Amino acid sequence: MSTPAPRFRRRPRVPAPGTAAPRQPIDQAKIGRRAVRRRAAGMTVTEAAAALEDARLQQHMDRDREDLADDERGPAEVREWERITQLLATTGGVYDPETDAVVQDELAADQRAAEAEQQRLQEQQQLTARADELAALVRAGGLDRTVETQPGDESARDLLVHRGDYHPMVDGWLAQALADRSGHYADPAARTAAADSLPAAVRAHAALLTALARTGAPAADGELEFAGRLAQAAPEATDALAAWLERSLTPAELAEAGDR
Repeated sequence: MSTPAPRFRRRPRVPAPGTAAPRQPIDQAKIGRRAVRRRAAGMTVTEAAAALEDARLQQHMDRDREDLADDERGPAEVREWERITQLLATTGGVYDPETDAVVQDELAADQRAAEAEQQRLQEQQQLTARADELAALVRAGGLDRTVETQPGDESARDLLVHRGDYHPMVDGWLAQALADRSGHYADPAARTAAADSLPAAVRAHAALLTALARTGAPAADGELEFAGRLAQAAPEATDALAAWLERSLTPAELAEAGDR
């Protein structure tokens, strides 16, 4: 049989104002619940009820303490003692956290959250590595059609912008890949998603490159660089030009198909 903790146990003080905040917020309520469960393990309903009264009395004594005005742990401990006491009153026997459905559900949720956080960190590391790779290719002048786009390159572009490593070459490379339907843009779903993830100037640049390619006129490397400047300066006008070219080319293409 477990022995209840001494009455009037004083909880640790909350951090003083100005104390450096931890990297991850501390859930004081969760800490309180877990402390209660450790103490309650092996208790009968009578012992749990006594511990509940101790917790309520401590809460009452702390009601006027300014340093505990925002305390979450104390109220959480009282609520957990209340829950455990009610549970034991229903089930009888002694308290065992391993058979407490509420505890097990919380542990399972914590595990899922930890796995999700680990996945997020891995994805962030991959994104950073890809942004570093693109920045290095830009510096070396090697970001061209030979480099295939990958899923997530839109986010890598945004990261480059955010950290100040952005270069217009990245937008030109993405626009060319979108126009060529190369790399991950070979997937129609990726091209559709690009409409939401890429800036209007990049989409307009890709639309104009697509329309110009349909003219069949050969273009040497760098000869269509003007398309990117137009798109950056006036995305809506560039879209309009691309649409006009598409409409103008369609009748001629249909006539050629009929001749064949």
